[in-house]
Amino acid sequence: MKKIIVAVPMEESGKRRLESICPQNEYVYTSPSVVTAADVRDADAIIGNVPAELIKSAKKLEWFQSQMAGVDPYIKDGVVSPDTVITNVTGAFGLAISEHMVGCIFELYKKLHLYRDNQNKSLWRDMGSVKQIEGQTILVVGLGDIGRCFAKKMKALGVYTIAIKRRPCEKPDYVDELYLSDDLDSVLPRADIVALCMPDTPQTRQMFSAKRIDSMKDGSTLVNIGRGSAVDTEALADALESGKLYGAALDVFENEPLDSKHRLWSIPNAIITPHISGFFHLRKTYDNIIDICIRNYENYVTGRPFFNIIDRETGYCR
Repeated sequence: MKKIIVAVPMEESGKRRLESICPQNEYVYTSPSVVTAADVRDADAIIGNVPAELIKSAKKLEWFQSQMAGVDPYIKDGVVSPDTVITNVTGAFGLAISEHMVGCIFELYKKLHLYRDNQNKSLWRDMGSVKQIEGQTILVVGLGDIGRCFAKKMKALGVYTIAIKRRPCEKPDYVDELYLSDDLDSVLPRADIVALCMPDTPQTRQMFSAKRIDSMKDGSTLVNIGRGSAVDTEALADALESGKLYGAALDVFENEPLDSKHRLWSIPNAIITPHISGFFHLRKTYDNIIDICIRNYENYVTGRPFFNIIDRETGYCR
């Protein structure tokens, strides 16, 4: 009998599916806010995002299944044993986050956020010219599940799509041009919209430095739903205030929550959301997460290969 800690929220139907795979195992249903080191100390498997500092006490852990795509807290030295398999839920968030990104672009290009501000003040005011989306050039940095879903949607809107990928692959039909990371600087100045869809890795931290932001096309827009560590926040705020950039839609930040006194809050052409584009807000996302967790648990029990195994050197799936 093995002890399985389940820290991802799971409805009764999900529990029945999980337990039917191996009824003799011990199942402990908990949550990240109440789970203790004693709970996980003798766990054989953990499904869900137990706080990283508690996982250090799990001395016999064979498998850790993250309920998120980003696993950066768990691949740091000394957190999860090198002998433990780490998997994530890549593939669960593409729909929800890509729709969020498209919505933000419409909001910025059509000044819907400014009209909402006016509505809250009961102001009947024309806010002037807007921008068209069709015919724009978009650069998607990170062509994983989220980047692919976003590129497809933008292509359907008549956008010219350029993508940056970490490793070579065949170019999808919804991408007009595909490049590798080393080519970023050569294509960046062409983009009207730059979408960042990368996890937090040593290679992505401060990728969009002040120098790189300055090399972006005048009047372009930045969308970041990956990790806040990829962007120099102060340089971005400077670029927005100066008019170098048309706008920015930010769901992630270097430090979260964003300080309530930070100037980004009052910059009119910045859209700020509190890291909510994924998570469980869309029912389909929740269903996808539970399905991936249960399918990987079946692989764990039967000894079949896991999917979405994390490469600890890169933070990406292998």
